[in-house]
Parts: sequence; structure tokens; C-alpha cells
Amino acid sequence: MGRMRTLALRNSGRMSFLFNENAWRDASSRVLLYLPQVAVAVVLLALFWASGIFAERLLRRAGESRRLSSDAMFVLARAAKLSLQVTGLITALGTLGVNVTALVAGLGLTGFALGFALKDIISNVLAGIIILLYKPFRHNDRITVQTSTTPWLEGVVGQIDLRYTTLELPDRKILIPNANLLTNAIIVHQAAPPAPAETPAKGG
Repeated sequence: MGRMRTLALRNSGRMSFLFNENAWRDASSRVLLYLPQVAVAVVLLALFWASGIFAERLLRRAGESRRLSSDAMFVLARAAKLSLQVTGLITALGTLGVNVTALVAGLGLTGFALGFALKDIISNVLAGIIILLYKPFRHNDRITVQTSTTPWLEGVVGQIDLRYTTLELPDRKILIPNANLLTNAIIVHQAAPPAPAETPAKGG
């Protein structure tokens, strides 16, 4: 009996809340109070999201028009897009009243930890982007590089990607980290000019 009375009191309390005008007015006033903030947050998030997509397409088209490396432009365009979208998400949360200070601090610590753990990979990728953009040497160029294992290493550039540059030697291929190529001396051998054609001597 006591349990049934408790359930009946709970049900009556819920029914009284449903038919209580003051409770509905309070709830509707709270919704109307937060509705402008929600609308502004949605608009800001949509603007930053669209700006990220637009920036990605713009960078890719710029790279295609200037005939830059597609791999390097892909990384730059994707980084610009993600940066704008993350900024938009944080801005929208701040507009809603969320304390984003702790979130930004957590993202900063996470980024620092990942950057420290992946510093070699990140340095090679950044060096690869710089090499692909500025093109100090090209495919099939003969170069001489200074490495940590050998004083000088000479070979033909077979492939350039974001992490390694493949140097082809007569008996093997060597993958050189791009950061090594960016910080050490490189000799790019110029092709020998063609010998002038001999003209037959005119008879007297």
C-alpha cells in the first residue's frame, strides 16, 4: 500500500507539472532566452564550415593553376579546412555559454604531446612540402647529399613524397628523410651542354 501511494503521489506530481501554467511559462521563457544564442552559434558554425570548404577548394585550384605538387597542396588545403572548422566549433560552443578555456587548454596539451611524439614525422612532412613547393631539385636530377651515415651520397632523384626522397643508385635505392635534405648541403649537378656539331671543312 505504501508503495502504491508513493507511485500515486509521483504520478500526481508529474500531472500537476504538465498542467501547471507557471512551469510551462518558465520553460518557454528559458527556451526563448537561449534561442538567439543557439541561432547565432549555428550561423557561426555554418559560416566557418563553409569557409573551410571554400579555402580548401581555393588552395587546390591555386596549386593546379601554378602546377604545384598535388600532395603538398592536398596537405595545405586540408590543414586550412580543419583549422577553420575547429575554430568555428570552438566559437559556436563559446557563443552557447560553454567554457571553452579548458577545452582549448586540453587541445593545446594534446597537440603538444602529439607534436613531441611525432616530431620526426612532422618535420619530414613539412620539409617535404617545402621541397615540393620550391623545387630545389626535380625528378631525374642527379644530386649529391650529405647524410649522417656517409659524408656524401650521389644518385638520381627517383621520387619525392611527403616523407622521403628516393635516391636511385646503380645497385640500390635509398630513402632519405626530407628533413635531412632541407638542413644539409645539396649539390644539384647540371646536365652537360651538348657538344657543338662539327661542320665539315669546306674545300678550297
